[in-house]
Amino acid sequence: MDQNLFNDICLQQLRLSAVHEGETVVVLTRGGERAEYADAFLWAAQQLGAATYHVRLPSPASASGAWAVGDSGLARLPLAVDALKAADMVVDCTFLLFSEEQFAIQAAGTRILTAIEPPELLARLMPTKELRERVEIGAELLAKAKTMRITSPHGTDVTYQLGVYPTLSEYGYTDQPGRWDHWPAAFVFTGGSDEGVDGKIVLAPGDVLLPFNTYVQTPVELTIEQGFIRDIRGGAGSSGLDADLLRSYIESFHDPRGYGMSHVGWGLDERAHWHGLTQFPGGMGMELRSFYGNVMFSIGPNNELGGPNDTACHFDIPMRGNSLYLDEELIVDAGALTVPEMRPVAQR
Repeated sequence: MDQNLFNDICLQQLRLSAVHEGETVVVLTRGGERAEYADAFLWAAQQLGAATYHVRLPSPASASGAWAVGDSGLARLPLAVDALKAADMVVDCTFLLFSEEQFAIQAAGTRILTAIEPPELLARLMPTKELRERVEIGAELLAKAKTMRITSPHGTDVTYQLGVYPTLSEYGYTDQPGRWDHWPAAFVFTGGSDEGVDGKIVLAPGDVLLPFNTYVQTPVELTIEQGFIRDIRGGAGSSGLDADLLRSYIESFHDPRGYGMSHVGWGLDERAHWHGLTQFPGGMGMELRSFYGNVMFSIGPNNELGGPNDTACHFDIPMRGNSLYLDEELIVDAGALTVPEMRPVAQR
């Protein structure tokens, strides 16, 4: 994308995030990554009268080859953490989520926006206030529920006991002190109680494995008891390849908590494409987490919700064509939202 166009969409984003004169905005990057993002956000913050500067962390000394969440690169840099805590807003181009440092920055009242997807995707999925309203309606419904049940034609039937952990929403910008969001994003989620997820999930071809950034090719059956996956196997008549890959990845962390069930919810952005992985390589699949009517469950850490599991092993798995019930009320019907207020205006 042309740098001037990128500047303009970052300016739109900071306006939505209520950046104004007298505030301080810090852009956080790592190594040589996303220098154009830093330039664009620094320019945009200046246009709005904010003081702004760039914190650039060194590249990791080594890479494990796995997407280990929770390691922000800031653990040995308390002065940098203090600088970020003193800002009004941090634009995170590194992915701080699940790290103790991010929680400390938020606790100081600093709002955080993560932005690491390709610029063309950021432009196409620019947040809107109308989408935020629909996401927040979903969050209100989810926050009141005591149980969630997910079913599918492929054999999924799993129940989450709710009410222990908060409900969080993502709509792509942040204008409230201490709030984190991710651009682009449009979904709501919470977590089941630590021993309160039971049943079976069957992944079908076309469901999405993130961070593999691949589509499921062969059915996978997950047996879940008391909040942990107890068995992973290929579905009937399949080669079992996807099951083997999923199991091998989790086992590579040598942490049994990687089998824990994490957050769960659904997507609301009708502009997001299920086929998005074929268009914008290089991101982390935020479009797939947001596409309209997907039901997404996660494996691994739940410390984002205040839970005790801080394993570095994490999967997000958006699924197509599933149904989701809150306290036996149908909310997502085979991939379609049933509540009119959560639908786009054109579909009401």
